[in-house]
Amino acid sequence: MGRNFRATFIVIVFGSVTSVFSLAAQDDLALPDAPQRAQAAVPSSGNASQQVGAASIIGTVLDKNRNVLQGARITLSGPTGSALRTLESGDNGQFSFSGLPPDIYKVTVTAPGMNTYASHTFKLNAGEFHMLPPITLSVSEVATSVTVTGNKAELAEEQLHIAVQQRIGGVIPNFYSSYDWNAPPMEAKQKFQLGIRSIIDPVSFLSVAAVAGAEQYHNVFPGYGGGIEGYGKRYGAALANHVSGTLLGRAVYPSIFRQDPRYFYKGEGSIRSRALYAISAAVIARSDDGQWKPNYSRVLGHFSAAAISNLYYPPSDRGGSLIVFNGLAGIGGDALANLIREFVLKGITSHVPKGPNGQP
Repeated sequence: MGRNFRATFIVIVFGSVTSVFSLAAQDDLALPDAPQRAQAAVPSSGNASQQVGAASIIGTVLDKNRNVLQGARITLSGPTGSALRTLESGDNGQFSFSGLPPDIYKVTVTAPGMNTYASHTFKLNAGEFHMLPPITLSVSEVATSVTVTGNKAELAEEQLHIAVQQRIGGVIPNFYSSYDWNAPPMEAKQKFQLGIRSIIDPVSFLSVAAVAGAEQYHNVFPGYGGGIEGYGKRYGAALANHVSGTLLGRAVYPSIFRQDPRYFYKGEGSIRSRALYAISAAVIARSDDGQWKPNYSRVLGHFSAAAISNLYYPPSDRGGSLIVFNGLAGIGGDALANLIREFVLKGITSHVPKGPNGQP
């Protein structure tokens, strides 16, 4: 009986242990998975990933003389054109945008009195360090145009007063040379007054007489004949050319096209650059608003006067060839006169305004 009891107890105990392990196995299968440590250590998103992929843009702003430009306003825009950030260039002309996400960007640079710079759009990759080429800002046209303050009529009258006092050696008129690069423009009234003063000046009559005498000596326009009668006709034709050319080219057309009839003394730069400027001034003129444009006034003035000369030149010399020859001769004469104005006349002209002369 004792053996049977022990055997029965062992079986009961073994069966209980087996049941326990069986229940434990079943419970273990039913339990949820424990959280993984690796999952808890890696964030799903956030600042860390953004900082790793952040990009930068740097650049330098210069002026036209290649000097660094401080205080320029730099605007960073996104792909839609909206401004994202704005800053100013530092003492060394540099600027920097940092912490930028990958995207498409555009940089715009402005400064007072300067033309605006706008870059092409460019793609910025993650972690990229993008250096822009040196940005050079040039002076805007508005900043270089002639600015007139005060009463325009009084300033124009003052310009006329300055012009009529200028004489080579105190005798020969040098009315159409301006030694003030920023001189205010004349109004139509002053342009006509200066033109008439130039026509009726005694020295002008002597110049016309000299031209007629040279034509008589070389027998130019033989249809006029010789002797005192021939000289008189040549004198009348030369005087008519002078009157029509001056009125049309220095008063009528300048008033219509709003151009300044004067030559503006440069006085700066190499001899070559000054000579080219003087010659080009025969076909390029400053407008009353300070801009440089084709010299319609003088060119049309010469050809119009040449066309009118068909009324009084000998019949054998009239026609299209006369118009072309006299028109081109007038333009060439202006180019030669401008060279003399640029390199010779300033030093021998009386009443040249004091102060800085020529192009600043």
